[in-house]
Amino acid sequence: MKSMVQRYFWFFIGVAINSFGVAFITQAALGTSPISSVPYVLSLKFTPTLGQFTFVFNLLFILIQFLLLRKRFPPIQFLQIVVNLFFSACLDVSMDLLAFLQPEHFLARLVCLLIGCAVLALGISIEVAPNVLMVPGEGIVKALAVVTGKRFGSIKVLFDVTLILIAVILSLLFFHRLNGLGLGTIVSALIVGQIVNFINRHFPAISRISALAEA
Repeated sequence: MKSMVQRYFWFFIGVAINSFGVAFITQAALGTSPISSVPYVLSLKFTPTLGQFTFVFNLLFILIQFLLLRKRFPPIQFLQIVVNLFFSACLDVSMDLLAFLQPEHFLARLVCLLIGCAVLALGISIEVAPNVLMVPGEGIVKALAVVTGKRFGSIKVLFDVTLILIAVILSLLFFHRLNGLGLGTIVSALIVGQIVNFINRHFPAISRISALAEA
């Protein structure tokens, strides 16, 4: 029981760090991460916040998982709804905390973007290590991989590209230009996974968190 409590503790710590990383990337003003691209564009046009739109989209992802997997959907994964609520709330808090961060020059924005990518990667590493739950954005990719028989990584790339294309269409429709998307969206899509791999290889703390699942 102690091990399980520790695993969930680290999982939610990772989710909280994720939210801060996404907010940091967004505040760099070079475009948000692919998974947040559609909610962010919608938040720029309508009243609900980024966190609120993220909550709605993640609920949709959970529903799609259930419809795709049916009996193969583990009941424990309904806890993704709790994770979704926690992440969405943390995202809005993080956006408020970083509201002061408004870099004007490209180099400053790029530095903020890279810091945000590193923070997001750290959060992902910590979140995945305890092996307890999946966040909705990863859960839907896994569900699609199961029903199509394709590799998780391949589906992930296709999923992210689809979200970006939807965000681009919405941005052009609402603002007649790209708004909320840009270099940062592409950079985060390309390097976050690589940073996760680096952290998993070189941070002993991640291995200790992973070991809790074997205790």
